[in-house]
Amino acid sequence: MAGGTVARTVHFALHRAGVVLGGTESGADGAARPADPAEARLCDAGMGAMVPKRWAKRAVTRNTIKRQIYSVGAEFESILCAASHVVRLRASFDKTQFPSATSDMLKTAVRCELQQLFTNVAVRTPGSTQDARP
Repeated sequence: MAGGTVARTVHFALHRAGVVLGGTESGADGAARPADPAEARLCDAGMGAMVPKRWAKRAVTRNTIKRQIYSVGAEFESILCAASHVVRLRASFDKTQFPSATSDMLKTAVRCELQQLFTNVAVRTPGSTQDARP
């Protein structure tokens, strides 16, 4: 999470940190770089989920949210750069609106918000296949 926040929604934040790949060589400035530039494209983007008890009290709710994070993250994996990504739950979902921990309404709400989060990253990522907004 030291890499910084790249996108936020009401309930989620996406953090990204660079990855030092295997087979690195040192540049003129002493920084480590991949020996083969194509290797960076072969490296899959790492995905993590952080769902604290503070925002989701029940384990079944935390697990449901994590499953949605990994599922939506896999859909957007092709547009994410080769880096470590962590999706963090930063606010709770209203218990009056979503009384059941595994309701279809909750899953749909989480999924829609995660798609919005990753779409925000896709728009901001240079070299993505989508047009950036002015």
